[in-house]
Amino acid sequence: MRDQSQASIYDVIIVGSGAAGLTLALSLPTHLKVAVLAKSVLTEASTYYAQGGVAAVLDETDSVEQHVEDTLIAGAHLCHPDAVAFTVEHGRDAVNFLLEQGVRFTLDEAEQLHLTREGGHSQRRIIHAADATGMAISTTLVKRVRECQHVTLLENYAAIDVITSQRLGLAGNNRVAGLYVLNIHTEQVETLLAPFVALACGGASKAYLYTSNPDIATGDGIAMAWRAGCRVANLEFNQFHPTCLYHPQARSFLITEAMRGEGAYLRLPDGERFMQRFHESAELAPRDIVARAIDYEMKRLGIRHVWLDITHQPEDFVKSHFPTLYERLLELGIDITKDMIPVVPAAHYTCGGVMVNHHSQTDIAGLYAIGETSFTGLHGANRMASNSLLECFVYGMSAARHIAQLHPNTQAVTSVPKWDASKVQHPDEDVVILQNWDELRSFMWNYVGIVRTTKRLQRALNRIELLKREIEDYYQGYVITKNLIELRNLVLVSEMIVRCALQRHESRGLHYTLDYPEISTEIRDTVLLPPDFVAQSPIVV
Repeated sequence: MRDQSQASIYDVIIVGSGAAGLTLALSLPTHLKVAVLAKSVLTEASTYYAQGGVAAVLDETDSVEQHVEDTLIAGAHLCHPDAVAFTVEHGRDAVNFLLEQGVRFTLDEAEQLHLTREGGHSQRRIIHAADATGMAISTTLVKRVRECQHVTLLENYAAIDVITSQRLGLAGNNRVAGLYVLNIHTEQVETLLAPFVALACGGASKAYLYTSNPDIATGDGIAMAWRAGCRVANLEFNQFHPTCLYHPQARSFLITEAMRGEGAYLRLPDGERFMQRFHESAELAPRDIVARAIDYEMKRLGIRHVWLDITHQPEDFVKSHFPTLYERLLELGIDITKDMIPVVPAAHYTCGGVMVNHHSQTDIAGLYAIGETSFTGLHGANRMASNSLLECFVYGMSAARHIAQLHPNTQAVTSVPKWDASKVQHPDEDVVILQNWDELRSFMWNYVGIVRTTKRLQRALNRIELLKREIEDYYQGYVITKNLIELRNLVLVSEMIVRCALQRHESRGLHYTLDYPEISTEIRDTVLLPPDFVAQSPIVV
């Protein structure tokens, strides 16, 4: 690997090409020089795979107050009310942004946006593009950003670490200076400089053995922000989507919650419906309750999955509402108009993350975190369906406004040390990375999954501490690779998840522990301070 002799300089660097990152890129003033990094192709982000939709108050029978109240209830009253109100109140702006970009949502018979309902929502307020909303949004935003002459698109680049003025030994308040990044094709480490950097890298669900997320969801933004000196919060709240397809050829294929919203039932092998025994809303209960109910029944009966059944709905209704699902499952030998679907819970969404304010600003000046990487306070102890995409758009646009306001008066760092690869060697045993990756995901699934105990969490932490030392030794001695970057980040975020979980002595929302099965009267976030945290943070969360 050769050192990069010259840094590339931008006004804004965005790490991630999902809904959050591309919304920021498209909302920034066109006179700014912007770079967007993607670990793979631009569409390879969690957004692309989202089947449900975007929650927003659009119907006259709905209201901001109802959407806020639904979110607070779903979040087990751990949501920050100000963040919920801020997000919901800007819902219509987010929808208008998407329509302006050209996203083609499904319309009703009156040629108005068709609204569906999902778990936790008291009203129909989910706009969607059939059952492939994420694909429609992602492909449209990618098309638009490719048309932007002021945006440089860097596909197949993996961010390694954030560069800060404090780390460079510069005087004054700590602020971001840029990034070290790996060009995956050339295997060179390059230096990118900018006075503003946004981490929009998604969550960390690849920490778990079973997940609905693409391979890029390795907690990169959370880990990089922590190492740079940012606080993180509430990482114990990992949402397990109740209905991931159980099939040997499609382990990560999600069955949209909208199917339950349109009347699908969950059944046991003998055909019995069981959700009414766990919640008055039955199949439309919040996701944490549905996932825990499925997990309970699977363990009680010793079965590998339960069944999702929409066969009682008219065939034309099913095909028109879920065309993508129908075709994909038909390829796997499942006709959803006639056959029940085998489903199992899978890690789906990281509700905690890097602490930010309404501008998506982190503890370090010039460094932003958006979307699943961030902790805004919106989701509380359980994300309500389709609020996450809304958060991406609202906070992406808010960050753009903030950056545009600050940019004229911001002094950039224009010179930093080159990445030094002179003392490392090429590895001859990459099997070490594969082994550690498999081990991490297995014990995270078994010990830090849907139902937890203090003993399981402590066992996981002991294994993580051993893996951290092994991985750090490997990192210091060998050439950087994408797999090594991801494993290093994932083991760090897994440690944060466990440490947050050990701090929460109650069962609330997505965090359920047999040692503390009751909900506490104390309402608090679990905040982790990194070693380099500076008390004079520019944000108050």
